[in-house]
This record gives sequence, C-alpha cells and structure tokens, in this order.
Amino acid sequence: MAKIHMILQGKGGVGKSMIASMLAQYKATHGQKPLCIDTDPVNATFKGYKALNVRHLTIMDNDEINSRNFDALVELIASTENDVIIDNGASSFVPLSHYIISNQVPALLQDMGHELVIHTIITGGQALPDTTSGFAQLASQFPIECLFVVWLNPYWGPIEHEGKEFEKMKAYTDNKSRISALIQIPALKAETYSRDFADMLQSRLTFDEALAMKSLTIMTRQRLKIIRTQLFAQMNNAVVL
Repeated sequence: MAKIHMILQGKGGVGKSMIASMLAQYKATHGQKPLCIDTDPVNATFKGYKALNVRHLTIMDNDEINSRNFDALVELIASTENDVIIDNGASSFVPLSHYIISNQVPALLQDMGHELVIHTIITGGQALPDTTSGFAQLASQFPIECLFVVWLNPYWGPIEHEGKEFEKMKAYTDNKSRISALIQIPALKAETYSRDFADMLQSRLTFDEALAMKSLTIMTRQRLKIIRTQLFAQMNNAVVL
C-alpha cells in the first residue's frame, strides 16, 4: 500500500514546497524512492529540486481543474508501488479540494489500496488566521478516509493567538481527532540557523547536497546538520509518515 502525501494550504509562501522537499528527503534516508509531483501552476518550487527528480504536471486551466490532466495524475498514482508526494499551489487550493471531494478521490485511492495523507501548514504572524482557517476547512470537508499531518512553521513569528498556542486554539480542539501527527518546525535563530536554512531552500538544495558543499563553512554545514536532525527526529515520531 502506498501513501499519497498531498500538501494543501490556501495561503501562499507558508512553506508547502519546503515540506514536500523535506518529506522526499526523509523518505530517501529510509531507502525509499517516492514519486514526487509538482502541480503548482504559478511557482513550481518543488520542481526546482533537481536531486529529487520531481515531475511537473499541470492540472489547472485558469481557475478550474483540467479533468483529463487530473486523470493522468490518478493514473500515475495507481501504477506506483512507492509513496507519492504532491505539492500543490495556493491558487489551486479551493478548486482542487472541491474536485477531490466531489469526485470521491479519497475513497477511490483507498479502493486501490492506497492511503491519502493531507499535509497542511500553520504559520505565525499575519498568516495565522488564514492558515488555521485553511486547516479547519480541510478537516471539516475531507472524508474520514483521509489522514492529516499539521506542520507548525514559526518562521513568520510565534504560533499563538491571544496567548494561546495552537493546541489550545479552536481550529485544533475542534479537529483534534483528525490529526494523525503534529510536526513543529524548529524555531531558528535569524542570524545563523534561519539564514543558513533559508539559503539552502532558496538554492533548491537538499541537505545532502548542501552538506557536501566545501564552499560552505564548516559551521554552516554543522548548523544545517543540526536542523536536519531536529526535523527528522520529529518526523520519526509521526507514524503516519
């Protein structure tokens, strides 16, 4: 049985492609070769990771799902024995979610012996209301066959509202039973760790590629190694992965 990991969030720039790349790298460290697909019609960031062999598939025609191209996506999923990682753009969030639900795609995948895992992101700062709303929308609309992994990304600020952390917010308490795993992306010091990690992501490099670069300082590589260890340790605890 393959797990179909789909990254969905209606807010742009919150780390969807980063999470897709982390999933692909994490699975590679466990000897897996996931099928990686980027469907973002605007910013195909995931496709930029050459080391991950990401396929780009256009599933949108303007503001609507191209049904024939989506059919092609399902055919790719149906024929694979490996896990699949699908990065989706913010602009396709509403039409893609609706299309998946109305066409009963989760049940279809289950009939194939696959499992749909929805990954979504909660961020701090100004995007907090939009990302929590996006998660709540997904959790309330997607059927019980779907599993959810929520990633907490503090890059834009602490994930809290009126002194409440995410686990005490209504979006979490109302949908706690739907969440299979909660992954906290480490809060990184801006002048060192955060800059090193951001530079690596901006260059579309994997951890392995960055750590092999002699052009990076020894301490830069050490900091990246620490970030990978902290992040992958949390992913190890997420049984759903």
